[in-house]
Amino acid sequence: MSDQEYFTVHHQMTVNVEPLASDFEYPTFTLFEDEIPAPFLVASEFSSLDQLNDAARAELKSNDFKHVINLLDTQNAKLNLLLTFMLSQQDDATFRHQTISFGASQFSFHAPQSLNVGQKVRVKLFLDHPAAAIYCYGSVFNCTNEDEQYTISVKYDLLRDLDQDLLIKAALYQQQKLLRQRSLNREK
Repeated sequence: MSDQEYFTVHHQMTVNVEPLASDFEYPTFTLFEDEIPAPFLVASEFSSLDQLNDAARAELKSNDFKHVINLLDTQNAKLNLLLTFMLSQQDDATFRHQTISFGASQFSFHAPQSLNVGQKVRVKLFLDHPAAAIYCYGSVFNCTNEDEQYTISVKYDLLRDLDQDLLIKAALYQQQKLLRQRSLNREK
């Protein structure tokens, strides 16, 4: 993965951050892909299929197939509900935190204990929109103490391109949501 910079958005979502031993070596990319839990792979595939679903909806909408669109939306909602349940089984309360911000190159979260800069971590990010989860490795690049709580920033070191695309999509969605809200607030 390259060290490209992507914008970050302030948004709270669940993340599992598991500190790893100081002598931990990242697996090769092939071994990394093999160790990704099945629900994370399924979530990525679902998100890819959602893009096809959006294209089909747009085509059907232009031909006024309201009932077919409603059926597709219902089926998609059922699948997302099932996916959310499967992914919730991967959430480990021991390592659970809430992000402060995230993007396609890094995320930040609050924690009661500090982590050392350079500390390697195993990460599970649980996205709201698109409904997905991401399994990756990263390292701490910043840790500051604020009001007896630490703000820790992690950059991704081992992340699939497909998952980086999901992070971009999720960040853009949150940015659009914020812009819509600002526009509504101005109109009031």
